Amino acid sequence: MTDETPEQTGLTRWKAALDKAVSDAKWNEYDCEIRTAVGEFNTHLAGSAGYLPLDWRLVKAMLWTETGAERKEWKTKPMQIGVPGDPGLASLLSGTEGGELILPPRWKGRLSAVSAQTMPSQNIRAGIGYLLMRMADFGYKSVLAADTKAYEVTVKAGDNLDRIAKVKGTTIELLKKLNPAANVLRPGQLLKYQKASIQRVITGWRTISTASIAQRYNGGGDPNYAKKLDYALSLIQKTKDVACTQ
Repeated sequence: MTDETPEQTGLTRWKAALDKAVSDAKWNEYDCEIRTAVGEFNTHLAGSAGYLPLDWRLVKAMLWTETGAERKEWKTKPMQIGVPGDPGLASLLSGTEGGELILPPRWKGRLSAVSAQTMPSQNIRAGIGYLLMRMADFGYKSVLAADTKAYEVTVKAGDNLDRIAKVKGTTIELLKKLNPAANVLRPGQLLKYQKASIQRVITGWRTISTASIAQRYNGGGDPNYAKKLDYALSLIQKTKDVACTQ
């Protein structure tokens, strides 16, 4: 007899299976791929609104929790992103939800729905990208163009900041910043401006933890997800890292 609920029994069995996995080399098959991928994202996002480097071991724990080396998806979709019914991959690649800011430049155009669903290296990158997209806060602000030269425009009768911004390829926000005294426009008045546009930007980051991953990546599908991540991570942290060639 046992006092465990079915949910607790399932978690106990899962942990027992993972205990055996520690000594099985195939569970470490993607270590170098994960480390390389996480390094690419960390480099790309360094300094972005206070971004803190992602620990690659957390991602490895996600692979162990999401799939595990005994399941067939391990060879194609170890992060489970892109499986039937999962909206994550489409969200990441849509270009409208912030994924375009998260993906390192070298992967834009190379990471596709097909490649992420068939190649484990790209599935891992898609999973990391979606995780970071879900952890980021986004907003809109004026972003300077490559041409940072300062220009001047003469105010004409009937002009307003919105009209000037559209004609000159700048933004109201930047016009106000460069011309703080221009509360009321007068014909003949000179205004400074620089080329700019309103763009989506990363404004901040949620703390990346096993609990937040369970909420933002798994979406509550598995009530034991955070506990599984914690357990997998504790095992991974106790093992020696696989040597990777540069």
